[in-house]
Amino acid sequence: MTILVVTGTGTEIGKTVVTAAVAAAARGRSVAVLKPAQTGLLPGEHGDAAEVARLAGAVTAVELARFPDPLAPATAARRAGLAPLRPQDVADAAQKLAAEHDLVLVEGAGGLLVRFDDEGGTLADAAQLMGAPVLVVAPAGLGTLNATALTAEALRARRLECAGVVIGSWPAEPGLDARCNLLDLPEVAGAPLLGVVPEGAGGLAPADFRDRARSWLAPRLGGTRGTAPG
Repeated sequence: MTILVVTGTGTEIGKTVVTAAVAAAARGRSVAVLKPAQTGLLPGEHGDAAEVARLAGAVTAVELARFPDPLAPATAARRAGLAPLRPQDVADAAQKLAAEHDLVLVEGAGGLLVRFDDEGGTLADAAQLMGAPVLVVAPAGLGTLNATALTAEALRARRLECAGVVIGSWPAEPGLDARCNLLDLPEVAGAPLLGVVPEGAGGLAPADFRDRARSWLAPRLGGTRGTAPG
């Protein structure tokens, strides 16, 4: 994989930390992280791309557009009176980075079908233009099976490859729902479970984060964790 798109089944479920873990696990490879649209932050504030770089270390961090309101990119751009981001903009930027790096991670905003522009362009459209596989980040608990199944169905409808699923925040004391979801998530996604990132991983010191990242991820993502649950 030269370009890997990272999406989620919703917001605030650990996409940025998972992106950082994949970047940190890519030892010996040059990595770029592309955040197409950052919303909810003012110029100069610490964004997701910068957070990936802080945790993962030596990566190229690129942000294409920033809008101050914490809304979907299309809505935030419209409210700010700014030009929206287009899927082609994302594809062009990612392909340029891919010419100079071994791995490009494209972290979306929210879920797969969140709108970039008023014409309905989405991260899925950008992934189609790039021909890139999509990694799905999902929460551990109740509701995740339905949301993951819907995301996987949307990927299949667009003939996009679901690279796998990563649980973005595994609780220190998982309940029955989370433990069962370890088995059920790959089934509903039709793709392997490629990682389980512990709750609070983003709060680790960067050096500790980098040391531990590979243990959270399966070999396909540069890690050492088995694909079997547990």
